[in-house]
Amino acid sequence: MDFYQEKKPVLVALDCIIFGFDKKELKLLVIKRDFEPSKGNWSLVGGFLQPDEDLDISAKNLLQHLTGLSNIFMEQLHCFGNVQRDPGERVISVAYYALIKLEEHDQELVESHNGKWFTLDEMPDLIFDHNEMIMKALQRLRQKARYQPIGFELLPDKFTIPELQLLYEVIHQTNFDRRNFSKKILSKGILKKLNEKQKETSKKGAFLYKFDKKKYEALVVKGFNFEL
Repeated sequence: MDFYQEKKPVLVALDCIIFGFDKKELKLLVIKRDFEPSKGNWSLVGGFLQPDEDLDISAKNLLQHLTGLSNIFMEQLHCFGNVQRDPGERVISVAYYALIKLEEHDQELVESHNGKWFTLDEMPDLIFDHNEMIMKALQRLRQKARYQPIGFELLPDKFTIPELQLLYEVIHQTNFDRRNFSKKILSKGILKKLNEKQKETSKKGAFLYKFDKKKYEALVVKGFNFEL
């Protein structure tokens, strides 16, 4: 029985703000739109929710279809419902933001979908309210990165302390004292030091570390505060 047959349907879209980090700069993945309205312009990765799909599952499937990755950090960001936001139809968009490890994603798959990575400074003007979505996602990322170790989702499994510091400087748009940052992050006891060095930047090399997620989760149960 159709209880709502007299009501006009409203389309629900999903738009994903996808962040990556190339060891120097924070990047965003956008695609060149191949259908109207605004065909040929830059857009966030998106699609429409199907009647038999759950929101979160649909968003994960969308990201896997584009990047080839399935086990990634993703979080619902905000619902955008301005009546005039999409000139094609009345569309409500549920936005998500995701953090991926650049070295693990399928670049050829991304390019096959007209996708391209841009730094924040290079970002072209996007369609509809997608620029607003990016600003809100950046604000959320900065807030959460201060109190939760989500920054590790953007790094390779093995990383140096200077690489970790640079990531947090890029996210927060500020500089940290090298010694203080190293002392503070190591004192939290959630990094595992490896018997390996990265020698790309110096002959002496810097020790590599891994994020100990199990230890972090155990500490959280005891009231651990990650705050940097």
